[in-house]
Amino acid sequence: MLRAIELPASTAMPTPRLIEDELELLESLLPTPCRRAVELGCGAASTARALLRRHPGLEIVALEVDARQMAKNLAAPQERLHFVAGVAQSIPGADAAFDLALMLKSLHHVPVDAMAQALGEVARVLRPGGLLYVSEPVFDGPFNEVVRLFNDERVVRAAAQAALDAALRDGPWRAGPEVRFETPVEFADFAAFEQQLMHATYADHRIDPALRERVRSAFEAHGAGAGGGVRFVRPMHVRVLRRGPAA
Repeated sequence: MLRAIELPASTAMPTPRLIEDELELLESLLPTPCRRAVELGCGAASTARALLRRHPGLEIVALEVDARQMAKNLAAPQERLHFVAGVAQSIPGADAAFDLALMLKSLHHVPVDAMAQALGEVARVLRPGGLLYVSEPVFDGPFNEVVRLFNDERVVRAAAQAALDAALRDGPWRAGPEVRFETPVEFADFAAFEQQLMHATYADHRIDPALRERVRSAFEAHGAGAGGGVRFVRPMHVRVLRRGPAA
């Protein structure tokens, strides 16, 4: 089980560093006793599954709104991992039920007008002193330049950061560590990129043949690595918020 320490007000890093596995960063930033966690917008729940393998005393409730992804998740059960259909702005859980909440590249997928409600719900289900770990991609860099051709998230990513700022200003939160880093994103070829990002089950990007060709050209302009694949570096921004004491 993870150790308890006092979180500093801020540990912002001025120069992004390359981090291959965000799980190690997550664990280094959240060394607090954690028995129950909730992940909001879990996708395939790869991080949740890895956390459970490394922490036998942990139990995770994983919410996912996409029905097709949920079916895949339920077809691959794992001990102490409980999949629930739901959204961040209406979390099916009792007050103060969790020690930790995870939003891994998911806050910007919450409707902008529901972000404040979602963060209020997280505050409700976290115990006093519980932690919210938010990991968001930064709207910058070569990888982003390719993706924004069919999925421009500038507005929603800015809204996610603004919602966190407002929550810290107006809600029961205290600022914890904040880290900027870069993480590698690799694809065997354009077909792999297309399948994973252009035809994700949770979104319809309305990709016609002309747009597909533009994206393919932009992707392949980055060339192939020694192994034949294409490797990008994605800038990321992690913010940790701690739930303040009950009113």
